[in-house]
Amino acid sequence: MVGESNIKKALWVSFFIFPSFAGLIIFTIIPILSSFSLTFFQWDLITPLEFVGFANFSRLFSDSLFRDALGHTLSFIGGYIPLVMISGLLTAVLMNSRIRAKGFFRTAFFIPVISSWIAVALLWTWMFNPKFGLVNYLLSLLKINGPAWLYDPSWAMTAIIITSVWKDTGFVMMLFLAGLQDIPLNLMEASSIDGAAKIRQFFSLTLPLLSPTTFFVLVISLINSFQVFDQVWAMTEGGPAGSTSVLVEQIYKNAFRYNNMGYASTISLILFLFILLITLFQILGQKKWVYYE
Repeated sequence: MVGESNIKKALWVSFFIFPSFAGLIIFTIIPILSSFSLTFFQWDLITPLEFVGFANFSRLFSDSLFRDALGHTLSFIGGYIPLVMISGLLTAVLMNSRIRAKGFFRTAFFIPVISSWIAVALLWTWMFNPKFGLVNYLLSLLKINGPAWLYDPSWAMTAIIITSVWKDTGFVMMLFLAGLQDIPLNLMEASSIDGAAKIRQFFSLTLPLLSPTTFFVLVISLINSFQVFDQVWAMTEGGPAGSTSVLVEQIYKNAFRYNNMGYASTISLILFLFILLITLFQILGQKKWVYYE
């Protein structure tokens, strides 16, 4: 009887798990394996697959467009990650203090997060207009002659970074805010009694206790920034003169403009390996600076 009962339980569990497991296989595992296998083929979505071995990889390592896209992606990460983490942390500290209408301000900061990237990109494209945009108008009030932004190869990536930080600050703020509210109040009160100033409390107590949250924010921000695409495509399409070309944009162009699915899959595989290695490096390195209670 006991054996029959366990079999029935296993059957019921399998019955309820099967739809999710089937969806995982069909929509995740099979596409990943198919994408990996395509790296060894030439395919234009019309003619049959043509096996080319490692030709796609050979082309990848000699492709200047790929190297430029990788460099631009790293430039985006180098500007975006520090700015979004600092702005998100400072905003969270402000929202965690005793100010009026905190609910209103928290909602206001989070609205860009739930807004469509297309709407945000169109808004900031207008704001960065060199002649009629709000950004250059505000700079002119400070007697600064604003650049052409999205039309200038030297400033286009900076404009995309600013737009991305503006949109994502609210999301990072909410994560840091949750971490701040999880810090025991008795520790802060004890440090105040010992005479620690607010600045000393922040750097010696708050930041170390926030390290698990900081680690989580850093990991997901790096993963997302390696996959930057929406804002680039909506604002510049990789221009001007290829100055904002990024890895996912190259994947999109090779797959759906040039109909070269094999080469697009090869870039996708390299991007996956980059993200995997960096994430593993972060996980292994967290023991040196992440402190859990």
